[in-house]
Amino acid sequence: MITHNVLTAMACAALLAGCQVGGSTVSDREGYFTWVDERGRARYSPIVEAPSVGSPDESVSGKQVAGEGERKGESAAEEFNTGNYPDAEALRRKGYVRDGDRQPYFTWRDAEGNVRTSPYQPDTRTEEEKAFVVQPADVTPASVYRATDTPGTSEPVAGYDPNAFAILGIEGSSGNFLERFSETCCQALDVQNHERWQEGREFGVYLTEGSPVHKFLTGESPYQLIALPHGTSSGGQVLRMRSYANNGVFIPSVVFLDSELTPVRLVTDLVSDFEPENWHRRGYLEARIPVFGTQKERWMLIFTRDEDTEGQTVIDTRRGPRKIPHVSVGEIGLYIIQTQ
Repeated sequence: MITHNVLTAMACAALLAGCQVGGSTVSDREGYFTWVDERGRARYSPIVEAPSVGSPDESVSGKQVAGEGERKGESAAEEFNTGNYPDAEALRRKGYVRDGDRQPYFTWRDAEGNVRTSPYQPDTRTEEEKAFVVQPADVTPASVYRATDTPGTSEPVAGYDPNAFAILGIEGSSGNFLERFSETCCQALDVQNHERWQEGREFGVYLTEGSPVHKFLTGESPYQLIALPHGTSSGGQVLRMRSYANNGVFIPSVVFLDSELTPVRLVTDLVSDFEPENWHRRGYLEARIPVFGTQKERWMLIFTRDEDTEGQTVIDTRRGPRKIPHVSVGEIGLYIIQTQ
């Protein structure tokens, strides 16, 4: 008598035999792929080999998925060698699109839900070229004092007393502001620890508790001296200066010096715009200053004033006004923008 277990084993063997073709399962044979239908059942379908373009009677060498053909304009027998290998620079200028290739495109959906495709031209500029995109020549409002400025004079009003300043204990304002500023700056500065200009990218300078300190006409402040590059054109350039916020923000003033460390131009009272922080960088104050107006400007000096450290910057946020204190240390990012 045949037991139930024996019948079950025989049924399983018959089922396995029916799933094999030529001694192996269908999924193990070449030319078949396995897929699952909507009811969860395993199915096996032959892989159809696509004929080569222009030769419908010849099969393609190797296995290709149905519908995949050779690239337009490219011969099946084409091979790259030292004579016809594409030049990398020439290919980059074409946006890495070879002759005979289709123009790159992107897919989008219109207002009615229809899927559309539009061609686009790849950006063929190098990373260096992208960094020197022409920007509008906007500069930050500021108080600017130059060595060539002549202090203005005016006629005294009726009843003017020439001894009034002395009686009130007020010093006279003889000479322009830069001349008076120069009396306290800048031949005694520490030149050994200066920073060199880094062209082609933004670079940072840091004013810390360990930075050298000098007593300027506007008050005592840490400072950083930066050597300007030689041979810079006299126009078409703007200095982008960002002061990054970190437990406060540093309010910079800038002095441009000649080769003898004599002040040539002083830029202060910068009306900077604050850019709030986001997920990948801190917030910052940004100012733009015309630079290298004359070949006499060989050094740039960054410092802050007493009246600036006593103030604060107020910005609007989603939670209301936010106060950012002004501090005497901080990080400054410097970058030259080509405007012509």
